[in-house]
This record gives sequence, C-alpha cells and structure tokens, in this order.
Amino acid sequence: MEFKDYYKIMGVARDASQDDIKRAYRKLARKYHPDVSKETDAEARFKEVGEAYAVLRDTEKRTAYDQLGANWKQGQDFRPPPDWNTGFEFSGGGFEGADAAAYSDFFESLFGQGFRDATGGRQQGGFKTRGEDHHAKVLIGIEDAYAGATRTITLSSPELDRDGHVKTRQRSLNVKIPKGVKQGQRIRLSGQGSPGLGGGPAGDLYLELEFRPHDFYRVEGHDVYLDLPVTPWEAALGAKVKVPTPDGLVDLTIPKGTKTGRFLRLKGRGIPAKSPGDLYVAPRITLPPADNDAATELYRKMEKELPFNPRSKMGV
Repeated sequence: MEFKDYYKIMGVARDASQDDIKRAYRKLARKYHPDVSKETDAEARFKEVGEAYAVLRDTEKRTAYDQLGANWKQGQDFRPPPDWNTGFEFSGGGFEGADAAAYSDFFESLFGQGFRDATGGRQQGGFKTRGEDHHAKVLIGIEDAYAGATRTITLSSPELDRDGHVKTRQRSLNVKIPKGVKQGQRIRLSGQGSPGLGGGPAGDLYLELEFRPHDFYRVEGHDVYLDLPVTPWEAALGAKVKVPTPDGLVDLTIPKGTKTGRFLRLKGRGIPAKSPGDLYVAPRITLPPADNDAATELYRKMEKELPFNPRSKMGV
C-alpha cells in the first residue's frame, strides 16, 4: 500500500496551524478543480488534496496520523502497526466504521474503522445538553483477561492552542479490567466523556480493549493458541511435558507419533467466561543443532540406520 504524506501533498510544514492548512487547501482546490484546471492530472490531484485536507483539518485525525511519525516517504510501501492508535481518545461515534469510499486504501486502512464525524452521545433538550461520548482503544495483557486487573491507563486527546496549532493533552485513569474480557470488548466509564452544557450530564468514555501482542499466545474469541516446541524424540515416542498458559503451568501428554500441524486441546484452559474458551497447543518439532562433533556424528548415524525419505509421497 502506498504511504501518503499529507503534509507534502498540502505543501505545509508538520507544525502548520489550522489556518495555514485551510489557506493551503483553498489555493490547491482552486488550482486543481476539474471544472477550471488545465492540469492533465487535475481530477486525481483534486481528490488527493481533498483527502489530505480531510485528515489535517480534523484535530483528532491529524493527531492520530502524526503518531505514525515523520520517517515515512511519499509512495513508500506501508502497513499500519496494529497498535498505532491505542491510547488515543476521541469524540464521536467510536470504532463502528466510516464512509471512506471516496478516499484511498491508505486512508481506509487508518480511519475506515477508527473515526467518523458523528456526535455520538450528544443530545439536545432545551438549555441542557448532554456531553459527547469519548472513545479510546487500549492495550492489555492476555493475563489480565484470565485473572482480571486494575490498570492505570494514559489517554491522549488533541486540542487547539490559541495560535491554531494542535497540541496533545493527557490524562490518567484507573480502570478495572473484568475477568473474561474478549478482544474488541468495550468498557463503559460513565461520566468520563465531555462535560455537558447548561447543567446537562457528562458523556461517557468507551474503552475498546485490544490484547497486547504476546511472544507465545494468539487469541481468537475466548480460545487461545500456543505453538509449543517439542523434540523429535518427544514427538516420535510420546512424552509428558510442562506447558505454559496465561494461568500457570499445566501437564500435557504428547501422543506417540505426533506430527507438526496437529492441535492438542486443553479444554476450558482458554479465557474464562460463562462458556470458557479452550487452549489449543500446536506441537512444533524442533531439531537440536549439529554444532559439535558428537551431535554431527549422531546425525550421521541416524542417516545410516534410519532410512527415511519425507518426500517419498511426492515421487522424489
């Protein structure tokens, strides 16, 4: 996917004020408007400028975009990090999606599931107005889903200073993570959104939970998957081994003749819930290195005494 440098497209510095961005857009929109421009690529440039302006004029989208850093180059191959917008607080309709059909794949990958210009929890009712709901995505450890936890999280939200520049305000909250939460589950913190007007109630804060990438485990719903290294003799002869789980070590029987690609199920050892998930162990046969004379000689002996062609079914 092509990375788009929206600041370069608009011809402004990364610290440009919102007024600077607005002036740049008006100038470029006049230059490339398809009805009046004589440029051969006017329509494409007009669309590109409109997309850049849609991001940079919006303090929330601009702040999130800036989190990607300034080291990317226009046209460079790009994949957004899975946690690129975690800890970022914004108002509006949450993570339910956006109508980004008119924009590029790059825009869609960043904002298609992240932002929309909705007013979420805002309700009008005479003088009193309920505050907007806020939303944020936060990372937690998979262990928190097993035991529950209380975590201090820091959220960042964009603001405009007096000169029209975007700055980031941070706040910290103590959040209780319930036992048994799933990937993508939301926690509602009542009254932690924007304050109401005219004595109206404050909006709420919705936290969408994402599991922090783990060295061992991957999660699907309430089920947990683990790739487990085993020796050739454990796989061939069978063995009892200790297996790490987010809830502690458990014993697992490796059946005789186990092959890579098989799954061994530990029922109920997934994420706790009314119907708890399972833990699926995938044995991965791992060869010891032939890094000394004794090990090399042993492999030579196996080569001679254990005639075995793993490619025989392929006709080779």
